[in-house]
Amino acid sequence: MTKQPTQQRSDIYSRITDKIIAELERGVRPWMQPWNTASQGDRITRPLRYNDEPYSGINVLILWSEAIARGFTSPSWMTFRQALELGAAVRKGETGTTVVFAGSFIRPETAETGQEVELNIPFMKTYTVFNADQIAGLDGRFRKITGPSDPFERIGEAGRFFANTGALVRHGGSAAYYAAAHDYIQMPSFDDFTDDASYVAILGHELTHWTAAPHRLDRDLSRYAKDKSERAREELIAELGSCFLCADLGIVPELEPRPDHASYIASWLKVLADDKRAIFTAASHAQRAVSYLHHLQPEGEAA
Repeated sequence: MTKQPTQQRSDIYSRITDKIIAELERGVRPWMQPWNTASQGDRITRPLRYNDEPYSGINVLILWSEAIARGFTSPSWMTFRQALELGAAVRKGETGTTVVFAGSFIRPETAETGQEVELNIPFMKTYTVFNADQIAGLDGRFRKITGPSDPFERIGEAGRFFANTGALVRHGGSAAYYAAAHDYIQMPSFDDFTDDASYVAILGHELTHWTAAPHRLDRDLSRYAKDKSERAREELIAELGSCFLCADLGIVPELEPRPDHASYIASWLKVLADDKRAIFTAASHAQRAVSYLHHLQPEGEAA
């Protein structure tokens, strides 16, 4: 009874992972693609559901990648039925995009001892969504949206967001890193960055590392120490966390690869080739990290 769902999950993991591997092999970080060709005057955002709720985790990567590959300009996605409920319709001949829903359900079962136990059974299913560009009859709120004309307005909001986390951030030197032993973030001087958005993106990366501390999210990847993939996995989490956070803050993340990106891409390729679930797990950890940072914001101030 469980073989088919297990096989279905395996196919989902493989299909999505293989696509990301193909893009990384071309030297492209697929989670950065939506900003490579978009006008920087446009609002940066996560993909949005029909009710304006943002997608999370692996679905963010799937829909960002699909949007740039197919030239979609709207951030909004919905199912065929949701479009109909809005008085609109998917245009004839349009093909949808597969996203995933992961959940669990409780199933009672009798153990060998005769005791009744409850098993938490995980499941994953897919469903199809269409971009608003593929749908006729939608009102203007689903079209391409623009943000503030002054980018410094966005930077100011990001600065307040970071300050509200309470993280200790020190400036100086030429390297950016999170010093776990002493629980502080080290950043180069603000003026050393090519632009304000690059500073925000790097600080977002280091803040994602910061969330891993035992007294915060207690993100323990030590089980990967044996195959020496622990660092690569943590760096992938931080990379995705920075992109998710930049999207939430309306910031165009850094587009220029840092010197260490080539080695990171090589290490990520190995991890993804060896573990088809790795990108799903990394996206999930990144989502939890960003959600944690949002929860640190005073009520009414979270981005």
